[in-house]
Amino acid sequence: CDSLKSVTFAEGSQLTSIGGSAFYMCESLTSIEIPASVTSIGDRAFHYCESLTSIVIPASVTSIGDWAFCYCESLTSIEIPASVTSIGNEAFSWCSLLSEIKVADGNTNYKDIDGNLYSYDGTELIQYARGKTDYAFIIPASVTSIGECAFRECEGLTSITIPNSVKSIGGYAFYACNKLK
Repeated sequence: CDSLKSVTFAEGSQLTSIGGSAFYMCESLTSIEIPASVTSIGDRAFHYCESLTSIVIPASVTSIGDWAFCYCESLTSIEIPASVTSIGNEAFSWCSLLSEIKVADGNTNYKDIDGNLYSYDGTELIQYARGKTDYAFIIPASVTSIGECAFRECEGLTSITIPNSVKSIGGYAFYACNKLK
């Protein structure tokens, strides 16, 4: 559906899930308002929606699948509702303009620190917001693990300071960070 630009659901929609690859490669999709009845966003649901500039995830959503928003290259910010208990691998990977990941107050599984996604206790850095314009990043001392693909293709970073507290680094965590010195 490479010409689909927007999606609107009827008021009172009873839709409960957006299945895997539902809007996969809808390259022209710029906006979608997910109904308040939706509880899950499947794997690759919005994968390669390159023109998607904003999306509101309703407070009813509890799970976001693997690669759900992967390659949403025009997405600049996203807010994770307090209801979300599960975020899949690389859910926001390759979002080149994503400069802020917010987590709503009351979420007991995730939090944001300076616009980056962490586990609630701050021990895992899950996703660095790739669209940030910083050249250097200091990982907080509370972090003991860096998630898979956490910094993948963060082409602007030239320096990352990893504290002594880090005990594990996920696969491809620094993949294609070509300017790291």
